[in-house]
Amino acid sequence: MQFNALAKNEISLKKCSGMQYQKIVFLLITISIGTILIASQFQNQENFAIQVNNSGPYIGTSVPYSYGYDGSGIIISVIDTGVDFSHPDLFGFGMDGKIIGGYDFVDNDDMPEDTNGHGTQVTGIIAANGNLKGIAPNSKILVYKVSEDGESVPTSMIIKAIEKSIEDGADIINISLGINQTNVKIDQAVTKAIQNNIFVVTAAGNFGPELNTIGSPAMNPNAITVGATFNNIPSSLVSIFEIESKTFNVFPMVGTRSLDEPITSQIVFGKYGKIQDLSDLDIEGSILLVERGSDIENEIIYFSDKEKNASALGAKAIIVYNNEPGIFFGELIHESVDVGYSPTIPALSLSGEDGLIIKEMLQNNVDGTLDIFYHPDFVAYFSSRGPVSPFYIKPDLVAPGAFINTTNINKDYSISSGTSFAAPHVAGTAALILQKNPQLTPEELKSILMTTSDDVFDQYGKKFPIEVAGTGRINASKAINAEIIIIPPNLIFNLSPDNQIQTKYLKIKGINYDTISVRFEDEQVADFDYNLDSENLVINAKLIQQSLGEFENRMVITHNKVDYDIPIIVRVSKATIMVNDDNGKLSFDISSPTSWSYAKISITNKETGKKFTESITPNKNSELIVYQPGEYWVEAKIKNNNETSSAYTTIQVEKVMRDKENFENMLNLPEKPILIISAIMIIITITGLLIRKQH
Repeated sequence: MQFNALAKNEISLKKCSGMQYQKIVFLLITISIGTILIASQFQNQENFAIQVNNSGPYIGTSVPYSYGYDGSGIIISVIDTGVDFSHPDLFGFGMDGKIIGGYDFVDNDDMPEDTNGHGTQVTGIIAANGNLKGIAPNSKILVYKVSEDGESVPTSMIIKAIEKSIEDGADIINISLGINQTNVKIDQAVTKAIQNNIFVVTAAGNFGPELNTIGSPAMNPNAITVGATFNNIPSSLVSIFEIESKTFNVFPMVGTRSLDEPITSQIVFGKYGKIQDLSDLDIEGSILLVERGSDIENEIIYFSDKEKNASALGAKAIIVYNNEPGIFFGELIHESVDVGYSPTIPALSLSGEDGLIIKEMLQNNVDGTLDIFYHPDFVAYFSSRGPVSPFYIKPDLVAPGAFINTTNINKDYSISSGTSFAAPHVAGTAALILQKNPQLTPEELKSILMTTSDDVFDQYGKKFPIEVAGTGRINASKAINAEIIIIPPNLIFNLSPDNQIQTKYLKIKGINYDTISVRFEDEQVADFDYNLDSENLVINAKLIQQSLGEFENRMVITHNKVDYDIPIIVRVSKATIMVNDDNGKLSFDISSPTSWSYAKISITNKETGKKFTESITPNKNSELIVYQPGEYWVEAKIKNNNETSSAYTTIQVEKVMRDKENFENMLNLPEKPILIISAIMIIITITGLLIRKQH
């Protein structure tokens, strides 16, 4: 099911369970949270015009525009539901139009017309040039339609669209669709595009606020993955709700307004918020807690009705908790609302789990403190979170993705929300930078965008962690003025009691090393220092505390009074794994403060994603052979009695065995059981054929 603006006055987010698919299903990012549209004040054209173009200036696009950069000469591929190329802001279809080409993989023709709206909305954010100005208004667009209804598409169709983008000469690919699980084939296609010097932008997904909710293609380590923040309009509300020093996550419903000052009142439980539920209660001046839905089957009670009932009896605010596990987002303004209705008290939503906890606390007649305020930098609740791997960071950064003005089908406009609409902000900004520096590689362009981003803070004034906001919110003005390129744009150290010092290398392009200064911030469990060799900035991390876990730090490189931020993750584990490389023949040493009985080793090629596995014991250290040079990620799951710990490292394999040796050692591959079985089946088949021939 696809959520849309006014279909219902409530939008649910449920934790995705394991789904069985005959073919890999791709859900457009709008499916989970959908398109959250705002209230009626934005629905007429006159008021819409006031709102257009707010997200571009918010991320600093006025600076590259002042330099003359508008995306001219840059071709951007949009893989989505097609586009309405009759829209006046998109200037038509064909070589002389805004949409210079593409393909409809659904109907197998050359006219990728959009009947859903999602693709047109994404395209408008990138390149609209009319009443609405996209981020790169003079860029050209290739459109590849891979979905009719925005609900599903086979893996093969996505791969074909990526390959066609390569063939047709795209500079940038925007993919605002994905799933919250891994798909190796899609990730390989994305990697192929990047190897063909195409910058690939992916939407993180809308399965937040839970962690580990980013899937393919957003998991690809070489693409840039974009989460969503609020936009800079008064709808960017966040809230704080505290009871007896315990903080609960509550979410302002669409139509709710900010508070001039916090509310502190007794919390009263009002069942489902119906008039008959409240008539015998004294809720004057209270914060009313009610359950979502009704106790009568098939009865619909809108949030607006619950708000009106609570307000009429003098409640200061109403909080609706979910009638099932997980969070949801509600709307007070909807298609069935009474004419002239206007909310008078704050209305917020709460997870089912937290609702039951608060309901239990009410036995002690507790008070709660509620605050609702404008906070545009806040990472949207629906934005998917990392981590996806212990070896790289996701999401990479965030961009405005809530209440975004954009084009829609039927020559219309809409205001939409989702990481689908954050990604094109990054694709458009990348086009501006690429216009200025067309020689940039995807790796270099990604680094510029990440190292020049702005910090994003939560409702408590704390910086969002890396797995939520990446390096921060995109800043087009800083990115266009970047004078140095830092590779990689982040660092991950894996330390342990047996491996207390680790060294990493940064390459800095564009300057002499003596023109920079370096400082380290937020040092927690490790001390950092640096030195310069002939080609690299050498970073050393030394463990100073034996605290286990993952810790965030930051390195700031300053050049010409401009700061470039490099996030650092320090992971401290009990055990250490060391890898010995003999021309692609890998062996392993594990050290641990306690005895261990078994370890499962996973080796992953950074570029191809191909994974090898092997098991070892203290008395049996098996060898594992890789056949391609490159960087490999190594992860060990170490068993000690009933406890499992992890250890991580990386290794650069410079040389591998010759082809003859590769063949001779083929049976040492982790897939050897498959090869043996295949060989047996071939022998049986041949034997059977010979016997049949004899008879």
